[in-house]
Amino acid sequence: MNFTTDKPEQFTPYYSDQLTDYVTSLKWSTSGDKLAIASAAGEIIIWENQEITNLQTATGKSIDCISFSVDDKYLAAAGQDGTVKIWRGDQLITTLENAPIWVDKLAWHPINNYVAFNLGRYLQIWDADTEEVVVTLNFESSSILDLDWRNDGQYIAVSGYKGLKVWSSEDWDEEPYVFDHGTVSVAMGWSKDGKYLASGNMDRSVMVLEWGNPDPWIMRGFPGKIRQLVWSEIANSIGAPLLATSSVDGIVVWQKLADENLGWESQILTNHVDIINAIAYQPKSTLITSAGADGWLCVWNENEEVSQILTGVSGGFSTLAWHPQGKFLAAGGEQGELLIWSITND
Repeated sequence: MNFTTDKPEQFTPYYSDQLTDYVTSLKWSTSGDKLAIASAAGEIIIWENQEITNLQTATGKSIDCISFSVDDKYLAAAGQDGTVKIWRGDQLITTLENAPIWVDKLAWHPINNYVAFNLGRYLQIWDADTEEVVVTLNFESSSILDLDWRNDGQYIAVSGYKGLKVWSSEDWDEEPYVFDHGTVSVAMGWSKDGKYLASGNMDRSVMVLEWGNPDPWIMRGFPGKIRQLVWSEIANSIGAPLLATSSVDGIVVWQKLADENLGWESQILTNHVDIINAIAYQPKSTLITSAGADGWLCVWNENEEVSQILTGVSGGFSTLAWHPQGKFLAAGGEQGELLIWSITND
């Protein structure tokens, strides 16, 4: 494991603050002007120009997901109490009551002001402009564990027990595409180009589906369930994005090979000594960052080596989020720390 490196530091401390409990979610606005932060105590705050605005003080019930709409007009947050709250600026305009269901996944449509969220076995999509339900869809197999819009907004994928379902937003009544791979899909996401859909699974496997091709690639041999997966925004030499997956204390970076029969080649990254709680690619880069329960935030360079280790939390790191232009890196701690670093050299 690497504790220090002889390379110049890429990140320098820019801002820090303290919430009362575990930081559960961090999301930048599309413009990058604001950062929304949520905690397990129910706090919701907005960071902007090194100033904090409190949208909600601690309620004793966790807020587990928070996100801005694509035009930054709205902010949605949901969690333990079953409500989905939507703000316009600092004004709360909608509270959707869903108790006793715990809402822990939400995602805004990439073009319209529709927010999708899980309601047990159901997926509901809400139009923030008209304040109406667009559609409620039944996943059926289990509670929904993850959801993701494709970047063109034409499809939304949902995962859980037995795999994935994908609905077309052009016709909600059309039967969804179903991929049943016989296990629980824990984490799932579309590549930025919309060509691939990946699923990280409870049976220690990763499935990559090329949209339009019924035969997926299955990669196995992980030490535990796949906790997170993320796609790079940029592609490799054959035009395919990189896929990073985390399991226990390791990361595997997958690169598609030109020979279709060989599929995807793996590179294992090891440095953490405890569970990795979050991974993320820097926008427009293959630089990856990983936040661990060991209190290390590792910065992996394009040669997949640790170039810097960031610290500053008293326990472990819980989550992280890149500024959309890659200027800042924000991270949350298990003891409520909020830390933001700035890029010192590109």
